[in-house]
Amino acid sequence: MNYEEARSYLDESNRYGGAQGLDRISHLLDYLGHPEQDLSFVHIAGTNGKGSILSYVSTTLSLAGYRTGRYISPTLYSYEERFQIDGKPITKERFVCLMEQIAEAVEQIENNGYIRPSAFELETVLSFLYFREEKCDLVVLECGLGGAEDATNVIQNTVAAVFASISMDHMQYLGDTLGKIARSKSGIIKKGTPVVTSLQKSEAMEVLLQACSDKGSELIRADYHSARVLSSSLQEQIFLYEGNLWTIHMGGIYQIENAVTAIEVLKLLNRNGYPITTKQMMDGMDAARWNGRFTILSKEPVFLVDGAHNPDAARKFVKSLLNSFTGRRIIYIIGIFRDKAYDEIVRITIPYGSEIITIQTPDNPRALPAEELAAVVRNYTEHVQAAESLEEAVELAFSKSKKDDVIAAFGSLSFIGELTEIVKKYQEERND
Repeated sequence: MNYEEARSYLDESNRYGGAQGLDRISHLLDYLGHPEQDLSFVHIAGTNGKGSILSYVSTTLSLAGYRTGRYISPTLYSYEERFQIDGKPITKERFVCLMEQIAEAVEQIENNGYIRPSAFELETVLSFLYFREEKCDLVVLECGLGGAEDATNVIQNTVAAVFASISMDHMQYLGDTLGKIARSKSGIIKKGTPVVTSLQKSEAMEVLLQACSDKGSELIRADYHSARVLSSSLQEQIFLYEGNLWTIHMGGIYQIENAVTAIEVLKLLNRNGYPITTKQMMDGMDAARWNGRFTILSKEPVFLVDGAHNPDAARKFVKSLLNSFTGRRIIYIIGIFRDKAYDEIVRITIPYGSEIITIQTPDNPRALPAEELAAVVRNYTEHVQAAESLEEAVELAFSKSKKDDVIAAFGSLSFIGELTEIVKKYQEERND
């Protein structure tokens, strides 16, 4: 294989996606010697905040001297970002080498009558192979969808199960109530494995409490209400928590909740065989970054991007906008997948947008066409225009904006990487 062939092989495997359960990935791991059994994991589930918590925890572990693997999805700027060690993505050459091993094993299991695993399952297996070969001390990984039947849940050596905020999303797969969704996500809790959770709504918390009781697992609640925010800007937030002064550089008021959850995870690891000093924790939280979540791309006018792709994330996004830009005129660029609660997301966000530009997320079969999304927006305002491309959306947004305005692009992480490059190029051309 070359790189293009390896990626094409994964793209072909996308047609095997959709089926829940661990049978397919388990058969593949049988043929590859179960690399996941030689690794230890911090496993993160939840609806919103998984990636930020992963970044805080993994960055701190790396700075504390642990060889730390990261497995994330989706990525913003390059495919190889999915597989990282101490923040550095896998090389294309190494990716190809591992895909060749996996393709050989897949051929064997198909010859024995098993269905080929999905692309996400193959990527998960690749991460295990890579992290084992690189002798990672810990791997921090986030669930792709749900928990119990997510491909990542094939792991057993979990040193901490972590729950970010749980809310309504992926109802077609996980269930139509918060309790059902929480039950699916609680499936990552292994017998005796300690659990750290962000504060949850009562229905979700009851499920986690019962799951921990059933598995004999300690449950630690990260109470962000006990953190006192001393200063908050787009570039930096400083808060007092349990007698220490913490600095983070991720925007959005919801990041305090994610940061406190990460601190509790790090404290748990420190108690359970992975020594980390308080200074190392503070330095790691200070150093952590997570692009695509209330990330500023330019300042005059402010152009920010955020992956608010479900109603709960939309509420937090609006709250952060109003907190950071009181009285400022806001222009939206919105692109949402068809299988998301886009009508609800529009209803929550539109009252605060003066001009709305809709886009279709590029190169994705789940994308909602820009005109269809604009039709939904027109139920709330006439100030909407469908753009034919991301480039047109950026040009329209800048042409409609003044120096003190705010351009906010949100709805899906899938277009943020490309949009970032377009904004950067636009700014460079304008400055020339």
